[in-house]
Amino acid sequence: MTTVAILGATGSIGSQTIEVVRAEPERFRITALAAWSSIDSLASLAREFKPEVVAIGNPGLADQLSGEVPEGTEVLIGAEGYEELATRAEVVVNGIVGFAGLGVTLAALSSGRRLALANKESLIAAGPLVQPLRSTPGAELIPVDSEHCAIHQCLRSGDHEGQDRYLHQLVLTASGGPFRGWGSDELQEVTIEEALAHPTWAMGPKITVDSSTLMNKGLEVIEAHELFGVDYKKIEVVVHPESIVHSMATFTDGATIAQLSEPDMRLPIAYALAYPERVDTSFGGINWGTSKSLHFEPPDRNNFPCLDLAYSAGETGDTAPAWMNGANEAAVDAFLKGRISWPEIASSIESALNQYDGAVAESVEAVVRADLRGRECVETYLSGGAR
Repeated sequence: MTTVAILGATGSIGSQTIEVVRAEPERFRITALAAWSSIDSLASLAREFKPEVVAIGNPGLADQLSGEVPEGTEVLIGAEGYEELATRAEVVVNGIVGFAGLGVTLAALSSGRRLALANKESLIAAGPLVQPLRSTPGAELIPVDSEHCAIHQCLRSGDHEGQDRYLHQLVLTASGGPFRGWGSDELQEVTIEEALAHPTWAMGPKITVDSSTLMNKGLEVIEAHELFGVDYKKIEVVVHPESIVHSMATFTDGATIAQLSEPDMRLPIAYALAYPERVDTSFGGINWGTSKSLHFEPPDRNNFPCLDLAYSAGETGDTAPAWMNGANEAAVDAFLKGRISWPEIASSIESALNQYDGAVAESVEAVVRADLRGRECVETYLSGGAR
């Protein structure tokens, strides 16, 4: 039986991981759970699964949580508690939202665990720091993301010595978000409610807004580069509104291998938990007895400039992705609070990148500084100082 730690247990990824474990109770056992502040939900999960340890991000809630978990369950606190929890199971699911997940990623890999990574920001912002840890004995990094899970599976089809020589291109598919086909005038009037209405996936607010701007796809481009070691010139994005083809790999002989399923995040979660095997429960299986139509089109880079901003930051390298990621998190937060319009998300990120200082990603501290500077640049933009 595989032991599992879930960080971000009460969020979207965590909740769907719980569903996978419930579907395969003889295969997976939850030994560690963590959440930031959803104490009632976390305590309920602890009573159901009786883990060895739980962690609460908000220190002020630790005493209350201690009184609600089963006897014998250890309670850890804060970022240090998260990192300790990431060493307490064979598979660590990092479902923490945003840059805050970096410490968990580093802790899980450095302790030789399999990291089921849903927190793309930690890899994007700190790729140069994460990469060496992937060679730690026992460490594995399996993406919990429909697109990168698809690529991981496609590349397994050519799993032989020298396969990199034959890889021609990775193709990441994008739903296009809620504003596919909208013109610049329409986009000026986008509301928060519209940006949070994704046509295909049910996700948290930050990633949903990222999807609406295509920044989420830009972040995935950087993640694909880091995960698979593929040059940016070999990574393409296409819009595929049905979200049935989750991504593709094209080889030098012209063959394209694709992974298809109905949109269901439990499939990549289950894939990461069971790798290199597969679960017996079907998530997202397609009924091929019904009519299907699949459409593809290029992304609208003029009205959705975040995609190219991400490519630019990725190609610059070092701390530029961290700088951009911090700026994006700050810009999305400002939009959700009604401080800026939807088009200004991209404008504020571009303004921040224009101030990038070129710092080398030589340490966690350097990455954290770059993230902070990106956020500060957006705040300057919001105050009217860099518009």
